[in-house]
Amino acid sequence: MEVTLFSITVRDHVMVAHSFRGDVFGPAQRLHGATFVVDARFNRTELDSDNIVVDIGLATEQLRDVLSAFNYRNLDEEPAFAGVNTSTEFLAKFIADRLADRVHEGALGEGARGLSGIAVTLHESHVAWASYERAL
Repeated sequence: MEVTLFSITVRDHVMVAHSFRGDVFGPAQRLHGATFVVDARFNRTELDSDNIVVDIGLATEQLRDVLSAFNYRNLDEEPAFAGVNTSTEFLAKFIADRLADRVHEGALGEGARGLSGIAVTLHESHVAWASYERAL
């Protein structure tokens, strides 16, 4: 049986400062800035009654709102990230989980309750990125 999957992706960006603990991070152990291009992909197996995956406007608003909580901030000083290496991978999961919470709360509309998953990709540059994908 073939599995079908529809998706839409919305994009924004976030600018942060942070540092890492551990020799594996080399010079990134020092405080440094990062600008991430953030893609949030919303998936479903069947289109809703309006023949859409999710309202793109609401998805864009919710992504922007999630990112605004730590945009232009030093993550080392944010209570939500206390004692955590805020790697690109970790931040992708953090954002995906916040978006999933918003889907469950109804912030992306009732039709969004039919979503099957969310994937978040943070692009560190044009040659490196990390993603996290989760079911809903």
